[in-house]
Amino acid sequence: MMNRKLQSFDPSNGKLLGEVSVTGPEALEQVIANAKTAGQYWRRLRPQARLDLVKAAFTHLEPHIQELGLLLSQEMGKDLRRSVSEVGGSVYSAGFVAEQAFESLQSKKVSSNTELQYQPLGVAAVISPWNYPVAMACNLIVPALIAGNSVVFKPSEETPLIAHAFCELLNEILPDDVLQIVHGDGETGKALVESAVDLVAFTGSMAAGKDIMSRASGGLKRLIMELGGNDPMIVMKDANIEAAAYFAVGSSLENTGQMCTSTERIYVDEAIAEEFENRVVQIASEFRAGAWNESNVQIGPVINKKQHRKIMTHIRDAVDQGAQLRLGELHQSPPFIRPTVLTDIRPQMLVEKEETFGPVIAISRFSKPEEAINRANNSVYGLGAVVFGEAGAQAVADQLEAGMVAINQGVGGSGESPWVGAKQSGYGYHGSPAGHQQFAQIRVLSH
Repeated sequence: MMNRKLQSFDPSNGKLLGEVSVTGPEALEQVIANAKTAGQYWRRLRPQARLDLVKAAFTHLEPHIQELGLLLSQEMGKDLRRSVSEVGGSVYSAGFVAEQAFESLQSKKVSSNTELQYQPLGVAAVISPWNYPVAMACNLIVPALIAGNSVVFKPSEETPLIAHAFCELLNEILPDDVLQIVHGDGETGKALVESAVDLVAFTGSMAAGKDIMSRASGGLKRLIMELGGNDPMIVMKDANIEAAAYFAVGSSLENTGQMCTSTERIYVDEAIAEEFENRVVQIASEFRAGAWNESNVQIGPVINKKQHRKIMTHIRDAVDQGAQLRLGELHQSPPFIRPTVLTDIRPQMLVEKEETFGPVIAISRFSKPEEAINRANNSVYGLGAVVFGEAGAQAVADQLEAGMVAINQGVGGSGESPWVGAKQSGYGYHGSPAGHQQFAQIRVLSH
């Protein structure tokens, strides 16, 4: 059979960057077999030895941060500063995450004759997205390895080159086949989920997550899934308007809005709405869309034509149903979408009901906090939510149905807190000591 190739393009100009071989059925079967063999060696290593090897592998990446950042920019489209920051942040934080996972997976005495042990599950399939192709992969790969699992990594078909380079460098230090990479589109991902893996750790869309759950059900495979979001922001009448407006713009437009915790829906008290909306338009109008290697660019290209079409459909649907287009255009050709501000958003509009995942700031007014709370919670998603205000902000935050809620700042918490979604935004969670333990089988030993 002819070896199929997966090509990767610069989304800002369509230039071919390179290609990788697609992992076919026979090759995938061999990868899984190799992972099982390597996993037997890896799980028998002392936990400290595993920790030392993982930390050494990421230390090995440090001289390559700039070149990896450049490749990430070319392949995904974000500007070089953000790409280098993503790679560097991932590389330098990996040691902390590895240490934290190591500590959280130590056996624990719970009584005089009982202890809890954390055993490897076996082969972990890690499936990661294109919007943060290094950071999201590291969040799952590091604890999976520290727990003693071998890992088969399937990156997005949109960003195969950066993932491949990242893995090749790690594998110059890690033992053979402890970390392997497979390439392809959704069909490869489905085959991986249905293969003889023991755990699927996934970050991506809700639809893909539901498909994974269905395919993994036959083997009752362990699942850790961070899915989509449709994050609301509530701006109360006593909020600091300047701070709220800057956050609204920054959160909605960061990474071209291609971020799971981007602010997607903003509800502002009618008492301050006009001033807030005007300030948002002023700030957003200073953002410029362009290629990753252009100067003074804050908004990169949309990842592909399909996503571009979806975002523009959401914008036009809102305007057709009565929303005001305060900034932006109704007709824009791929790959760029300039910053867009929509006001007078209503519950039936696509920008409120669905995850837009683009550089769109969607604003609606409310007269009573209860109205904003109800609309914020009227979603199948529940990843993050933000409240800006003083008196009563905590009471409003307490009523929001989200895994992560923040007051006068972005979500995420500290390094000790998990990255977790409520409702259909997540199944299990990762990050934090408790999150790392999900990559292992807990065993109760009585003696």
